[in-house]
Amino acid sequence: MSKISDYKPGMIVYGRISGVQPYGAFVTFSDGVTGLIHISELSNGFVRNVANFVKINDYVMVKVIDVDRDNRQLRLSFKAIDQNARKYQKKVKFSGMPADKIGFASLKKQLPVWIKEKEYD
Repeated sequence: MSKISDYKPGMIVYGRISGVQPYGAFVTFSDGVTGLIHISELSNGFVRNVANFVKINDYVMVKVIDVDRDNRQLRLSFKAIDQNARKYQKKVKFSGMPADKIGFASLKKQLPVWIKEKEYD
């Protein structure tokens, strides 16, 4: 790619982290185009420190969210790359406690048996 017009929203692109700030990370591409991964686009969870996710000179794969052709800048997302992987994750539902009747009553019943077993050890 050599022009900003070659970039489209939804594309997956590969670039190098060229700067880390408290609000996000800057990515530079081989054709000189730059973009920002805003802190909110790094992870679905809370991000306290951008430097915990990326370091300068790291190569990253990101998704283009928006293209600012006038300023030759891209708005990028790191977390959007994993969105497709989440579709295939197994969904687990909590179905409640097991139906087995366990608890203090069963312990009370079993306690004399355990005591007798220990007496013969």
